[in-house]
Amino acid sequence: MKPYKFLFFVCLLMIANILVAQQNNNVNDNDSTGLPGDNFSLQGALDMFKNSKTMDEFEKNLNTKNNLVNNLDLNGDGKIDYIKVIDKTDGKIHDIVLQDPVSKTESQDVAVIEIEKNGKESAILQIVGDEELYGDSTIIEPTDVSEVPTKDKGPAPGINELKVVIVNVWMWPCVEYIYAPAYVVWVSPWYWNYYPGWWEPWEPMPWYMHHSYCRPYFDYYHPAYVHRVYMAHNYYKPYRSSSMIVENRYKPAHVKYKENQPYKTNNKNTTKPPPKNNNNVKKNNPPNQNKNNNTKKNNGPKQNKGGGGGKRGK
Repeated sequence: MKPYKFLFFVCLLMIANILVAQQNNNVNDNDSTGLPGDNFSLQGALDMFKNSKTMDEFEKNLNTKNNLVNNLDLNGDGKIDYIKVIDKTDGKIHDIVLQDPVSKTESQDVAVIEIEKNGKESAILQIVGDEELYGDSTIIEPTDVSEVPTKDKGPAPGINELKVVIVNVWMWPCVEYIYAPAYVVWVSPWYWNYYPGWWEPWEPMPWYMHHSYCRPYFDYYHPAYVHRVYMAHNYYKPYRSSSMIVENRYKPAHVKYKENQPYKTNNKNTTKPPPKNNNNVKKNNPPNQNKNNNTKKNNGPKQNKGGGGGKRGK
């Protein structure tokens, strides 16, 4: 019986290797930039924001291991970094900054969710990845797709074409929360080496595994090539935080990235306001959520400090 057990064990190993190889082949190598942004899902971050009711909950969702959004280890200590959330706001503008405290003295912005209220019950947003992590002006936004009939001309008249629709995010619970009259501007109380008691850092996974796990988010949030939320984008610029630790560590990766993708550029002229007449804005009520609960005005926390924290070395 022993030879049969040995053969069975060998077969199991072969099957495991085949499955891992298939998983690797399902991820296109072109999806990897070699930059640290490969390890943070902008699409996943937007999904966490959409399904959070408060800023505190949003920050917790970003840093929950099972949500598979954050796989960053910017300081290279072999442990996942904690991502804190800071709201920079001015009137109808909110810049929700996702920031990584990489050391006691330095922080690096990962991305910023730029939001503008553009009507009584209308708001638009985009998430922009920081150029230090993503290399280019990487913009992701929630989108919907509708079918528009084509004109009866050409070789195939009457066929519907797909048209991307800009989504109205006013009904997202966290958007209503930050625009509530009693909202207290959220600034994360956590910092380097002092994190909430529920959080425990874990080891980062290979980028291709993380990328595969984040694939489901890609169906609902798509790349954009223009800054639609131009006022919030310009408002954020003076507040950007960058780290020399991160810059020096990933300098060779940036050089290689530019050599491999010379056609990509950082478009500095994409902050022009969109046309005033925008008939493509579509309200998007989050699925599977109780409207009575989600649309109720939340007066916001009276204090913006979390509890149950303690020092935790990384």
